[in-house]
Amino acid sequence: MLRGHNVRVLTLSQTLQSFESDGVTYIGSVGVGMIYPGARLKTAFFSSLVQKLVDWRPDIIHSQCEFSTFFIARQIAKSLNIPIIHTYHTVYEDYTHYFLLNQRWGHHMVASLSRWIIGRTSCVIAPTEKVRTLLHSYGIDQDVHVVPTGINLNRFTKAPATEKQVAIRKRIGIPPENNILLYVGRLAMEKNLEELLRYHAKCSNRNLTFLIVGDGPYRETLERIVSELEIRDSVRFTGMIPPEKIGDYYHLGTLFVSASVSETQGLTYIEALASGLPVLCRKDPCLDGVVLDGYNGWLYENEDDYFEKLNFFMNRTEIRKEMPEHAASLAQQMFSAAMFAEKVERVYLDVLYRSMTEDAMIYRREISCPKIL
Repeated sequence: MLRGHNVRVLTLSQTLQSFESDGVTYIGSVGVGMIYPGARLKTAFFSSLVQKLVDWRPDIIHSQCEFSTFFIARQIAKSLNIPIIHTYHTVYEDYTHYFLLNQRWGHHMVASLSRWIIGRTSCVIAPTEKVRTLLHSYGIDQDVHVVPTGINLNRFTKAPATEKQVAIRKRIGIPPENNILLYVGRLAMEKNLEELLRYHAKCSNRNLTFLIVGDGPYRETLERIVSELEIRDSVRFTGMIPPEKIGDYYHLGTLFVSASVSETQGLTYIEALASGLPVLCRKDPCLDGVVLDGYNGWLYENEDDYFEKLNFFMNRTEIRKEMPEHAASLAQQMFSAAMFAEKVERVYLDVLYRSMTEDAMIYRREISCPKIL
């Protein structure tokens, strides 16, 4: 909207009730966590609220979900004969273990679904080259534009007051002299946190706390592993933290750690970097160009590699002073919301120009200011 476009949003309500508020249409839904963690399905396919969006006559639709809302978006697009752009966020193969025992079945099912969905769009946006490569492996031949997801980095750049940090540490039970290895995210099997816990159990540095911020279906298992490894004194679980407070926890960290290889982009990595927090993460294509070894963090490939880089960081005072500045600077250059908006706008306008006939362009309002749903 700040770039002069008219924007409406359609999403799922967290209840059965559909309603509209401040330009956002919420469609009633039910939880189906047994299929996919946190997943919800709409309870109504078409409603008077959706008809209001049709009557509003958007020029283009940007879909962000392969399930419930995509089918509503497709219905609106067919009614108005307008293009759909779709952003593919999730590597679903890494989640099929929740409802399928056979990994190969999961691959074929996800590939077929992805081809069907994207085959009904004008083009697709991928947050990383990793996702573009994955989509091509599924046999998808639509245009795939790589546009890293942008976030409001201002939420993470300002450190809380020292008194507040001390209070949080005291509440969690972290000794004031300890450095903190920080993980932020959902606690799920595909996040591979068990690997980091086993590494932590072997760590010789006794002034190091592993702080795990977040919650999820794997928390009970992780807490059991912590007990089995006898590292309860140096591991802390915070549970779910409200989004508006999460920035405070990034600023507690000395080093951000992750062993996940299931990310399409990994927004928590970007949030950490924006907070001036260097990262030590398992090597994954989604981090190509994001984590620059020795500059704003490291990517590790195995246990020996992990400890070599961890010990190097902890034992080099000059590195620990320089890296936070490098981390914050690169995050601002690559992942600001303004940069993201500019890149996505180019995709919108390109698709609109290619989809409109000369007569249609004359009939519609100026293409430089489209209506976007």
